[in-house]
Amino acid sequence: MHTPVPPEPTNRLLGTRVDPLTMDQTVRTIEDLIQDHSGHHNHLAMNAAKLVAASHDQHLVAKFATATLVTADGQSLVWASKLLGAPLPERVAGIDLMDRLVDASVAKGYRIYLLGATETVVRQVRWRFLARGAKVVGFHNGFWRREDMTDQQMADEIARSNPDIVFVGMPSPLKEDFVFAHKNRTRAGICVGVGGSFDVVAGITSRAPKAVQRLGMEWFWRLAQEPRRMFKRYLVGNSKFVWLVVRARLNRD
Repeated sequence: MHTPVPPEPTNRLLGTRVDPLTMDQTVRTIEDLIQDHSGHHNHLAMNAAKLVAASHDQHLVAKFATATLVTADGQSLVWASKLLGAPLPERVAGIDLMDRLVDASVAKGYRIYLLGATETVVRQVRWRFLARGAKVVGFHNGFWRREDMTDQQMADEIARSNPDIVFVGMPSPLKEDFVFAHKNRTRAGICVGVGGSFDVVAGITSRAPKAVQRLGMEWFWRLAQEPRRMFKRYLVGNSKFVWLVVRARLNRD
């Protein structure tokens, strides 16, 4: 059977690969990868913070390039890509992608494993997905190292559930470190990093209204909810991102 290949990653934003995929294309490609059993894959949700980190770390650029799919998680990336002449079609938000893949689990029986957040939160997410009819085959909080489990043991535990999709609800760079190193060991069809999405599903934090999302200000909504934790990432990181984009634009001219 022919193995589906995502569109050529022709776009590079600030020197880092970002695939020019819509949400629908991303979902279809992930479903094709799962159904064809063509290996153990991962989806990387690229945002401004990751681009800033990669701007001074070529090893990180090379690491990100090995992901099966890399899509623009932030609206700021879509705007920047247009300004720099390599436009991305739209934002593919991690939480929205997770929601679409949960729907796919309901319709097609994909097996889901949940990894991340606190024990209370991940259990709540599990119950909410089960209530929708999704097939959740396992879960674990994001603090397995406190239980004296190694990353390899955690990956082996995931593998025993034989999942098609692993949602990894952990902060960066912890989720990327785990997924890139151990996606094959998990034996999952695909690992999808979803950051703080579990907290939103569980009702611990709220998502910005649609109007705020369209303005590209969802980061400010999250900063207002978690100012101490998000200050450096958003105010400092976003300032660096803006400078990198302006510098890249000036260099083009």
